[in-house]
Amino acid sequence: MDHFDVVIVGAGLSGIDAACHLREKCSDRSFTLLEGREAIGGTWDLFRYPGIRSDSDMHTLGFSFKPWIAENSIADGPAIREYVNEAADEFDVRKHIRFRHSLKAAAWSSAAKKWTLDIAVGVGERVQLSCNFLFMCSGYYNYERGYRPDFEGQENFEGQILDPQFWPEDLDYKDKQVAVIGSGATAMTIVPNMADEAAHVTMVQRSPTYVVSRPDRDALANMLRKFLPDSWAYAITRFKNVQLQRFLYNRTRTKPEMVKKRLLKMVRDELGPDYDVERHFTPAYNPWDQRLCLIPNGDLYEGIRDGRVSVVTDHISHFTENGIEMESGEKVEADIIVTATGLELKLLGGAEFTMDGEPISFPETFSYKGMMYSDVPNLIQTFGYINASWTLRADITSEYACRVLNHMKATGKQVAVPRVRPEDEDMPEIDWIDDFNPGYMKRMMHLFPKQSDRAPWRNTQNYTLDKKMIRNAPLEDGSIQFEG
Repeated sequence: MDHFDVVIVGAGLSGIDAACHLREKCSDRSFTLLEGREAIGGTWDLFRYPGIRSDSDMHTLGFSFKPWIAENSIADGPAIREYVNEAADEFDVRKHIRFRHSLKAAAWSSAAKKWTLDIAVGVGERVQLSCNFLFMCSGYYNYERGYRPDFEGQENFEGQILDPQFWPEDLDYKDKQVAVIGSGATAMTIVPNMADEAAHVTMVQRSPTYVVSRPDRDALANMLRKFLPDSWAYAITRFKNVQLQRFLYNRTRTKPEMVKKRLLKMVRDELGPDYDVERHFTPAYNPWDQRLCLIPNGDLYEGIRDGRVSVVTDHISHFTENGIEMESGEKVEADIIVTATGLELKLLGGAEFTMDGEPISFPETFSYKGMMYSDVPNLIQTFGYINASWTLRADITSEYACRVLNHMKATGKQVAVPRVRPEDEDMPEIDWIDDFNPGYMKRMMHLFPKQSDRAPWRNTQNYTLDKKMIRNAPLEDGSIQFEG
């Protein structure tokens, strides 16, 4: 059985980020990277629906160590996939990846001070590896299926029903009537892009989402690159965009009505006084209680203005032979129905974890700095931000992992495990993701660890606070124990 100092699980943005950090800062450590699919890229290789793109700018979604130098800062899936592959090759990571290797179970032995991993290879084959440290970068949703409610009468529909997560390469929707169910980022990407060829596209939503339009190019970044080295221009733009993200999010917490008024005015300016913004673009919640949707260059608004796109806001009654009937009786004709109804969350890639033969119950643990679990040794998970770019958190998580590994080597320790101190045993239990309530999160929070109201047991979802708690705080903080 092969043994490694570190095993990384997942070859998407998080996993490649982790591998590049290991190559740079822990170059004497052996590692391998397990990827269940046959390619690098994770989300950006899996999703192939029309217009697939980021809804964060690439100056913050990109890696801290690799400048984004393309003109478009809101990038499409192929461009992001190419960027991640470039990083893997620049840091010579590809040779460490084991494709079609899916982690199914991980067993920690306190006596041996190592994880033994049970891995499915392709279809039918199983292998085992062992490692001292396990770095989970498998994302947070189920790659095998999305979330689809049971729609009454869907078996009666005579057209195609598609899941964005499994888009057919040969789909012909030219001059077809298309209905896209959903109001999140996926729907708002698919709708205007399919409208370029379809006869008409209807976005069917149960309730509205806050939408903000912005250019897909960052004028400052493109100007700075003309006069400065790419790394300088990238760093300046990254800093600027991080501050703007934080400013906007903080305003939604302190002055939600003001932000709401501003966002809705922007929609009215785009769609005119006669459009029913109240019905179709005014949510019942405050901005950033759920994620804001970005539409680059106002493409969704353009489709609505020229009649290629329409929005129906109502509850679905049932599917018919020719489309969807709403509870109001309104009928949406469709040849194709796309169910952009959300993701199904999955903790740690769905693998089973045990410690000395006993199952680990993660909902009973506390989250240490948003990346480790109380009483679970030598395990770090990357989980990015839900209110900012994912990779900002991935970067500081990878940095922290390298600090821990180097500290363990310098001190001769074999185990790093967070433990709740006696003085913290009465701390309150708070949902792992707090103050954020989209359906896909609420459905699955009971499967995730808890957080509390004090460091280091917080999952702050705040880049500024995380830099203090993770990047700048001493490793030896009394709550993480280095043993063995």
